[in-house]
Amino acid sequence: MVPGDLRYTKDHEWVRLDGDEATVGVTQYAADQLGDVVFVDLPQVGRSLEQHATFGVVESVKAVSDMYAPLAGEVIAVNEALATQPELVNAQPFGDGWMIRVRIADVGQVDGLLDPAAYERLVAEA
Repeated sequence: MVPGDLRYTKDHEWVRLDGDEATVGVTQYAADQLGDVVFVDLPQVGRSLEQHATFGVVESVKAVSDMYAPLAGEVIAVNEALATQPELVNAQPFGDGWMIRVRIADVGQVDGLLDPAAYERLVAEA
């Protein structure tokens, strides 16, 4: 089950929209696939992100995985708690395990994200 108030990417990231800002994290499916997260590398506040470009890395006991920006924009906040508690990504991927907040450069890019039903179909086919 995925939250119905979010948008999603094919790379298993979620986006919570708030006007021209977006909070980004990884989905429960991604957290489960990663296994126990042991380190999260996030960008600096102020960094400009290009849509679909790598913005950070998640290291788990199983793999090292790049994270991709679902939207272009400027990083306005990072989840500092993940520096000392990377396990929040596994425990609360849709809550305290969020990764970054972005000021969206082009709100029109939101239309290219998956709605919850489309994301559920993607996961079911995986």
